[in-house]
Amino acid sequence: MSQNRLKLLFLASFGAMMAVYLLVLGEYKTVNLIIDEYIFIAAALLLFGASFFYKRKLKGVDVIDFNAGSNLTLKNTLLVFLAFQVMDYIYEDGFKGMISQWFIYWIMGVIGVLLMDIINSYKNLKLLKLRGQF
Repeated sequence: MSQNRLKLLFLASFGAMMAVYLLVLGEYKTVNLIIDEYIFIAAALLLFGASFFYKRKLKGVDVIDFNAGSNLTLKNTLLVFLAFQVMDYIYEDGFKGMISQWFIYWIMGVIGVLLMDIINSYKNLKLLKLRGQF
């Protein structure tokens, strides 16, 4: 999946998630739910900063995608997500407890994508330094 499609997918999923939260939980509970995850949000912001740093460092350089051989498919990801949704429905007091976990899953997805991007950029930078091109 291309980076642009992945970014659009994350934005669309965030919009849909917020719409469901506001409809089901209301504005006060939605804001409190997001504020309660401030540590994960801060971690995502730090990783975004690191990713931005590497993007600036590698600007104008042909970047190798070391993750191209990954066999993680959208189907497998959705199956894992659905398994967690069933567990959350059972252990988190039904539907409202289940959807309250969506934001943490979304943040973890963003953190995962940023980590993969940072690792790929780091490998590219190391390779360029070994070749003496940087």
